[in-house]
Amino acid sequence: MSTTLETMAPVPRHLPALRWVGAVTVVAALAAAPLVLGGYYLHALIIAMIFLLPAHGLNLILGYTGLLSLAQGVFFGIGAYVSALLSLHFGTPFVLNFVASGVVAGLIALPIGIPALRLRTYSFVMCTLGFVVIAETVAKNWISVTRGDMGLAGVPSPSLHIGGFDLVVSSIPAYYYLALVIAILATLAFYALIKSPAGSCMVAIRDNEILAASLGIPTWAYKLVVFMLSALFAGMGGSLYAHYMTVVSPLVFQMYYSTTILVIVLGGGVGRVLGAVIGSILFVALSEALRITPELRMIIYGFVLLMLVFVVPHGVAPVLDRGLERLARIRFGARGEDSHDR
Repeated sequence: MSTTLETMAPVPRHLPALRWVGAVTVVAALAAAPLVLGGYYLHALIIAMIFLLPAHGLNLILGYTGLLSLAQGVFFGIGAYVSALLSLHFGTPFVLNFVASGVVAGLIALPIGIPALRLRTYSFVMCTLGFVVIAETVAKNWISVTRGDMGLAGVPSPSLHIGGFDLVVSSIPAYYYLALVIAILATLAFYALIKSPAGSCMVAIRDNEILAASLGIPTWAYKLVVFMLSALFAGMGGSLYAHYMTVVSPLVFQMYYSTTILVIVLGGGVGRVLGAVIGSILFVALSEALRITPELRMIIYGFVLLMLVFVVPHGVAPVLDRGLERLARIRFGARGEDSHDR
């Protein structure tokens, strides 16, 4: 009953400020991480920030249009292969590879989305699952391009041209800061998109597609664009992955990657900006950090997933949001209401 009353109560006007303070605090803590953490834990955070990009893409299509796609891992793999092929065969710079990976993934999503988005919900999920199987098979058998199971090795480290200087990002701390900057920019882009009028149309489609269509919103066109944008986010994440791991193989198309991205979004909180951020740090970084105990790694990881399912079935982000709301009511509520009444 108390939860219902809290939900019905007006949102404290200081809550947005508290959210921004919390976000800035998290960014500051992540920026200072290389000062206190060793290379192994920085590696875990790098992997988390790499997977944050495809998670943002899945959160966009699942949380804001209500469509579950299992193909995020495929677009992630496409981005990885695009970056690897461009850098190995043409020596193109990292920035061009990064952008091209997202664009190519988005363009490949176009012919897939045109028929797939006309299907019903469950059929759409099965269609994206079939794309996972096809992509892995193509990567294994198109040997002239992908080298099959041998993969593409020797992907160069990112090189950035800044102020007339060429900076090669080769050390773990340097790549950590590169991944952090890209993760922040991707999160800000995601936030700007969902807060735009287009974001409001996405939510309308998610809540009631028939009503949204009756209001003149081109629902199918919106879903197609969102599907392409989700692929773009995933492709860029794949580019980061390729240049960090320096090796790309058909294993990147395995269902493991798609399910990992799905766990990030569901565990963090669907339809929330911080959902993918929290999920990537909690699940990907935790999974990587637990590699130091290989015998217990998957047991601990599975136990954490079970606890989240039973304790916070809607994800971690809503719990943190309710905590901030209560803090705002306790800290500013009474004083703010009194001053408003006067």
